[in-house]
Amino acid sequence: MQPTLEDQERHLLVKVIDRVLYKLDELVRPFVHKILVVIEPLLIDEDYYARVEGREIISNLSKAAGLATMIAAMRPNIDNIDEYVRNTTTRAFSVVASALGIPALLPFLKAVCQSKKSWQARHTGIKIVLQIAILIGCAVLPHLRSLVEIIEHGLDDENQKVRTITALSLAALAEASAPYGIESFDSVLKPLWKGIRSHRGKVLAAFLKAIGFIIPLMDAIYASYYTKEVMFILIREFQSPDEEMKKIVLKVVKQCVSTEGVEADYIRSDILPEFFKNFWVRRMALDRRNYRQLVETTVEIANKVGVADIVGRIVEDLKDESEPYRRMVMETIEKVVTNLGASDIDARLEELLIDGILYAFQEQTSDDANVMLNGFGAVVNALGERVKPYLPQICGTIKWRLNNKSAKVRQQAADLISRIAVVMKQCQEEQLMGHLGVVLYEYLGEEYPEVLGSILGALKAIVNVIGMTKMTPPIKDLLPRLTPILKNRHEKFKRTALILSVGLPIMELNSFLRGSG
Repeated sequence: MQPTLEDQERHLLVKVIDRVLYKLDELVRPFVHKILVVIEPLLIDEDYYARVEGREIISNLSKAAGLATMIAAMRPNIDNIDEYVRNTTTRAFSVVASALGIPALLPFLKAVCQSKKSWQARHTGIKIVLQIAILIGCAVLPHLRSLVEIIEHGLDDENQKVRTITALSLAALAEASAPYGIESFDSVLKPLWKGIRSHRGKVLAAFLKAIGFIIPLMDAIYASYYTKEVMFILIREFQSPDEEMKKIVLKVVKQCVSTEGVEADYIRSDILPEFFKNFWVRRMALDRRNYRQLVETTVEIANKVGVADIVGRIVEDLKDESEPYRRMVMETIEKVVTNLGASDIDARLEELLIDGILYAFQEQTSDDANVMLNGFGAVVNALGERVKPYLPQICGTIKWRLNNKSAKVRQQAADLISRIAVVMKQCQEEQLMGHLGVVLYEYLGEEYPEVLGSILGALKAIVNVIGMTKMTPPIKDLLPRLTPILKNRHEKFKRTALILSVGLPIMELNSFLRGSG
């Protein structure tokens, strides 16, 4: 418990406690409370391995001391005024349940969840169910009905915090048991539906989260009905200023949309207009968690309604003045196009898309270049031969950026050649690739190792698609320039140079290797 203890020292002490437990077995009972006081804080430690060690100790302690002793030691903490103590206690009880089996703990859990003495006890009991669902996952299935019955009354509890934690526990149970177990949730559907109409704020968010995880368990016909019922509440909450509510609403929309029985026409007419109006705004790109969730939800909607409906609504935003927002648009387009291809993108949308990705690619200033690179590569590869008219413009942009003073920009331009070389071959643009080969050859004197590695990778990609014989400059001219590079110790371009040299005519390869030592 000393604050000066280092991680390694704490780890060794924890191991000692574990060995002592093993030797003492049931003789450890008088010391259970003292051990728990020291070990329970590990369950909420920032370090993953510390949490694992804490669970392991409490699991072994449960097996050595028995359920009765564990309950007796932790019972006073269940209605403790300090939330920190209650939180660590719920996690400890979930470990005991996984070690000794849920059925052994059910009678105790039932008594705690129905405690008349204090709302803290009810809150802790229901939170134990939440932690059990998180810890043991799909292993809750055999006990699902019992666990739901134990906590269902909490949806109508007089205390707001108890109602909230009950809904969150139901969400965790539904998530753990997916895609099975809908029968166990029959008794809570009515109070949940009643709750989303009467609650606001954090309680509503928790109720929506529970419904979001229960709907995917339903048969298609019921899922469609319940989605339409919950959707008008969700659309109302699209305008909520609360970031946590936004995240939950996005998650629930994603779950509802992905469920069988929800038709594309319904999504187009009822969800898309409000969804894009409220969520596709610059502010969403600045919060990392909302950013991720918005991209995932939009991709899920695209899986239902198709590429054109989604890309058509956001393609103009590739020219937005906010770079984080442009990056979010590019990432979404990349994922949608990678998943679904570009077959339903018409000629006008295709022009807007190429124009947009070129603008976004050229105007980037941040160090996170991968999003733009991946997006550009995905769009060009999805369009395939349709990209032929735009290739001179794309290659012009690449050549201009290869001459940029920033090493990151030069590297990204070379990496883009590697991504689109196959498409250039499909479009029979061998002459253009030969020209790019000459340009890259001139940049083999690059001073930055990372950039030089990308230039070699681009040359390799061109050689792979047009072949050794058609390569310009000829391979015999290229080899002497690679010799000093192989002497360099930097891993990235040593490897690329070697790969580039594989498959060369044997005479040339021999002289190349001799020259490089």
